[in-house]
Amino acid sequence: MDVPNNGYRQYLVSRSVYSEPAFQEENEKKEIIQKTVQERLRKSCSCTSRQALQRLKSLFPILDWLPKYRWKEWFVHDLISGVSTGLVGTLQGLAFALLAAVPVGYGLYSSFFPILTYFFLGTSRHISVGPFPVVSLMVGTVVLSMAPDEKFMMLSNSTGLNKTVIDTVARDAARVLVSGTLSFLIGIIQLALGVLQIGFIVRYLADPLVGGFTTAAAFQVFVSQVKLVLNVPTKNYNGVLSIIYTIIDIFANIWKTNIADLIAGLLTFIVCVVVKEMNDRYKHILRVPIPIEVLVTIVATGISYGVNLEKKYNAGIVKTIPSGFIPPMTPDVSMFAEMIGSAFSVGIVAYAVAVSVGKVYATKHNYSIDGNQEFIAFGISNLFSGAFSCFCATTALSRTAVQESTGGKTQIAGLISAFIVLIAIVALGRLLEPLQKSVLAAIVIANLKGMFWQVLDVPRLWRQNKWDSVIWVFTCIAAILLGLDLGLLAGLVFGLLTVVLRVQFPTCGSLGNVPGTDIYKDVKKYKNLIESDGVKIVRFTSGIFYGNIDGLKNGIKKITGFDAVRVFNKRTKALRKINKLIKKGQLRATKNGIISDAGTDNEAFEPDDDPEDQEGPENSEVQIKEVEIQVDWNSDLPVKVSVPKVSIHSIIFDFGQITFLDVVGVRSLKVIFKEFKRIDVDVYIAACEDQVYKKLEDCLFFDDAIKPDICFLTVHDAVLYIENQRKFSDGSDPLLEKISLMQESKEPFEYTEEVEPTDQELDAQEAALRRLAS
Repeated sequence: MDVPNNGYRQYLVSRSVYSEPAFQEENEKKEIIQKTVQERLRKSCSCTSRQALQRLKSLFPILDWLPKYRWKEWFVHDLISGVSTGLVGTLQGLAFALLAAVPVGYGLYSSFFPILTYFFLGTSRHISVGPFPVVSLMVGTVVLSMAPDEKFMMLSNSTGLNKTVIDTVARDAARVLVSGTLSFLIGIIQLALGVLQIGFIVRYLADPLVGGFTTAAAFQVFVSQVKLVLNVPTKNYNGVLSIIYTIIDIFANIWKTNIADLIAGLLTFIVCVVVKEMNDRYKHILRVPIPIEVLVTIVATGISYGVNLEKKYNAGIVKTIPSGFIPPMTPDVSMFAEMIGSAFSVGIVAYAVAVSVGKVYATKHNYSIDGNQEFIAFGISNLFSGAFSCFCATTALSRTAVQESTGGKTQIAGLISAFIVLIAIVALGRLLEPLQKSVLAAIVIANLKGMFWQVLDVPRLWRQNKWDSVIWVFTCIAAILLGLDLGLLAGLVFGLLTVVLRVQFPTCGSLGNVPGTDIYKDVKKYKNLIESDGVKIVRFTSGIFYGNIDGLKNGIKKITGFDAVRVFNKRTKALRKINKLIKKGQLRATKNGIISDAGTDNEAFEPDDDPEDQEGPENSEVQIKEVEIQVDWNSDLPVKVSVPKVSIHSIIFDFGQITFLDVVGVRSLKVIFKEFKRIDVDVYIAACEDQVYKKLEDCLFFDDAIKPDICFLTVHDAVLYIENQRKFSDGSDPLLEKISLMQESKEPFEYTEEVEPTDQELDAQEAALRRLAS
């Protein structure tokens, strides 16, 4: 039945109070038949013609989208986009090669070969495959550590004086071999992860972690390029604090700055930043963004060639760009062991960047990308390009933005951009040899603006989620100080640690009823909530496992206001004193209650720190028998002893947010339940999910003392059940009855003081669990 109420419908529900056994008795569960391993293998290995076609299309996505390609509508857009992206990619390839510490010509190869394989295997239609500054810098770190200048020093006497110089030919050949081998190994790792369907691994690289890492990488890229803009000599540092040592070297040698390179770099940076800002601001007017990198490069090359900056001002220029292709190389497998860790981190970062950018444009253009297939696509691309001396491929944000904003529809635009790079490799490369390296460095720095602006995410993250903000800052600082590979690992471990801490220390709150409804909310957050007399409702917002069981116990103590074990120990002490008074005849019971002779309190008084009541290792091991006498502990006692007041008779645990339990959690819950039962507090469970309830059954939580009917479908069911039980409970006085019996018998009752929960019951439970597991 529903009744209109202020524009909403007010539902009046009438049904029985359901415990779990009662509900299951009325509602039969479906029988779930688990498939055997043989049946699962048969299903996964079976293949119809339709399934074969689908698997072929999933492996080669081009078979799916190319037949649907609208040549008349899309090709012109892809052509314009491909030409624009190719021009930008050519210049970025040269610039990012400086970051990878290889000759600039290999940046052109790295902008060409990966596109060819991704065209057939990739699922994103808009990303521009090729170098990315962060990944290139990570590659450069490995290259410089494995092929430093110090390994290639030789004596030269060309001027009649012996002096040490660097054998640049041998050094560059070694560095190209290292970068190509690294790319090949990255390809193997990515391909293996794709085949094993481990695309989910990128989920652990959360957005705050990636943001902090890329910002730190942008800072490292900036420092590495500043020394090229200034053209000052510095050593190549690697590892922890390498960025600090590089900065110190730059300032120590800043007086050696080459003015021609500095002016060219500053002018390039200013022009690129201004024009890029205009492209962003007027992108609704400009059909094609102004290719400022290309224009600046042409002008700078012309000036350098015309003025002869290298000879007149000793400017640092590109010098040599090979024409055509070099033959494929064989990776040096002996290097794999030394670079396996770095290869894994570089491969994961490259994949995460590409998939993140791809998902943005896939969502914008209403299609999906396959994470596992992307692993396979980039794995094969890096294998293929590594054989041609390329460094690791991913995507660049700025280059992808150009490809999409100029109207690119599919990877045909990427193929056309590869053709533009091919022209540069075959014919135009030598024309760029007079280009100053400071110009390329300034182009790289200008492309870092977006990554630096990520710093503005920190205040927003702090307002939204402080943990995410801390992850961002920690990862950024770690990547700057420890290096990119160790920094990424440290950020990942720290991020996982925050998850553990959040699970280990969840909130534990007390619930109250919204009057006139079956809704229960946290009493600290809402006004006008009603708490039933003598009932506490506890909500724990996490799974219960070995790591947070103490948090649950502390939360219960805080909500109830007492410790069940301490209450039981104090009551046992009070009962011992009552027994002494009864044996001495100093305490008698009448129909009006308990009275004592004069002086009883003083004679029976024992200090609170009775040695028999102290908690210690010996007492904790004593087996415990429950004391049978029950007393109204909230009334005045006939002896002087401090017994904590227990103002409740029932506790309800709201399991609505409990997602999982482990064996330790179930055992601990059982102990908690029995501790409360000993002090006459009934415990109930509400809103228990089926899988959690089954876990309780499997772990033998229920027994003769803890029945399944303590579990209810909702909190309201449990509250109604408790109110009904209290309404019809008898009003006998157990203290009066017990003391009267003891007064007549004059025999002492057995007691054993308890300090901690017994493990005797749990031993039998553990044995049963072992039998269940076997």
